[in-house]
Amino acid sequence: MDLNRMIQTIKEHPDYPKMGMIASHLGVVRETSLDGRKVTGIEVGPDPIIIDNIVSEIKQIPGIIEVLIEVSKGTLKVGDEIMAVAIGGDTREHVFPALASAVDRIKRDGTTKKEIFYGG
Repeated sequence: MDLNRMIQTIKEHPDYPKMGMIASHLGVVRETSLDGRKVTGIEVGPDPIIIDNIVSEIKQIPGIIEVLIEVSKGTLKVGDEIMAVAIGGDTREHVFPALASAVDRIKRDGTTKKEIFYGG
């Protein structure tokens, strides 16, 4: 997963001159679950069809020009990168909400995630 490469790809888009912003998200495995328990890692299973649909739908938002998403697959340990999202568009009023929506939808609908806890 290379967020810099993703941003460079957006900069090479033919409509790059129309962009005023590129926003990105890089999710990593943290050492505690939301309930405070220590984890050794997580198992991630992306659904490429759902993720492709999310990309297509986010690109339909006014002002959004390009959407790139990468999601890791398999067993990840603390500190590993889970998901990278980069979105290019005209203004922050369009790009920030699109980024938040993409990340939320991928986490909710586009992946399965199972935390691996210390001691099983």
